[in-house]
Amino acid sequence: MTQLASNKEDSVRVCAQNRHFIVGYGSLINSRSRAKTGETGRVWSVKISGFERHWSVMSADFGMSSVAVIPKEDAYCNGVLIEIHESEIAAFDKREQGYQRAQIDSQQLSSYENESLPNGTVWIYHSHDITSPNPACPITLSYADVILAGCLEHGDAFVEDFLQFTCGWDHAVLNDRKEPRYPRVQPELDAKKLNALFKNVANITQEELSITYEF
Repeated sequence: MTQLASNKEDSVRVCAQNRHFIVGYGSLINSRSRAKTGETGRVWSVKISGFERHWSVMSADFGMSSVAVIPKEDAYCNGVLIEIHESEIAAFDKREQGYQRAQIDSQQLSSYENESLPNGTVWIYHSHDITSPNPACPITLSYADVILAGCLEHGDAFVEDFLQFTCGWDHAVLNDRKEPRYPRVQPELDAKKLNALFKNVANITQEELSITYEF
């Protein structure tokens, strides 16, 4: 190997080490929701191996459950790979309080578009334990709406995978659209379109689903 080639490889390696990415698998899938926390770069829709996604009580102060992933061999979920500047990590750490940020192997990710994914440091916010939703901290539609609207940005197959590979839909669900509990609610969303996605998975009646935002 020539010195020039060696220097080029070293430069590429250093460049990759300086690139940072976070894996979003809940509300961070939604582009408008991400923008409320910090500046982000390009996003890739990805399949994530080695993690299982659940509805879990992570935000008791808001009286709601959130989605969380736990490490699990042979498990799978989906999400987005988000490029961020290293200086933005602190803002996302604050948003994801209650979760643990950990570095994962980029080999655990594969693209929905069958394209090559970038090299760099990849982070994921995860939990070690799952606390099932309950009447005091149910699955709230104000939060789930934001996630599914984000999923729709990435196509029907992505949406179906989110619904299928998220555990816990059988627990308590609350339509809180009139009095949203989720602080980053998006009341302008098309609730009727989202209802069609919820009806086959969520533990909620059609009558309850029909309640919409009043903003």
